[in-house]
Amino acid sequence: PPPRPRRMWAGSQLQFHLPVNIGDPLTRSSTIHSIKEKTGRSGSLAFVKVQHEISRSGQLCITESQDIVYREAAKPGASLPAGEPADSVSDFQLQFQADSRLLFRYSALTFNAHRIHYDTPYVAGVEGYPGLIVHGPLLATMMLELLWQNLPEAQLSAFEFKALRPVFDNKACTIRATSPDSEGNVRLWVADHEGALCMQGQAIIRP
Repeated sequence: PPPRPRRMWAGSQLQFHLPVNIGDPLTRSSTIHSIKEKTGRSGSLAFVKVQHEISRSGQLCITESQDIVYREAAKPGASLPAGEPADSVSDFQLQFQADSRLLFRYSALTFNAHRIHYDTPYVAGVEGYPGLIVHGPLLATMMLELLWQNLPEAQLSAFEFKALRPVFDNKACTIRATSPDSEGNVRLWVADHEGALCMQGQAIIRP
């Protein structure tokens, strides 16, 4: 990875080609597609795009384009910039608050050893955050959970999400979604306890 200590899963774009069943033997092939360096408000950044292909018996089932951001070390006294207000009107919504046990278990499930998700003294003293950070993919999973709770028969053809602002374990967030439009598009988003937009996503439901 680029020589920057802070790593963030910024988003993903997934396409579902064939269904995958529990117990299926799968093969994943991963390729670094691109590395781009930029400078932002927090300093120098490196954007890495990784392409994943998941197959079963030679048949492509899922493709994913994963965006990873590498950032400089936290500056002492730095605070989060003000967030963009999230839309407060939706067709479906779910209140969600992760605790340290859930974050630890999700880290273990996804083989993620980053201490920002389970080590409170580290995240406060080194990273400068007010609480443990909820995994971006966990929030994306909860967006799909909201969709499944309200549209249990829906089958996805595509799903994408983009992380905009961290969500912490000591505050509840609200996950929202719209009903599918005439083409099966669903808009999803996550707002923190102050109403700031933290994640946005879109799902496409098969006709």
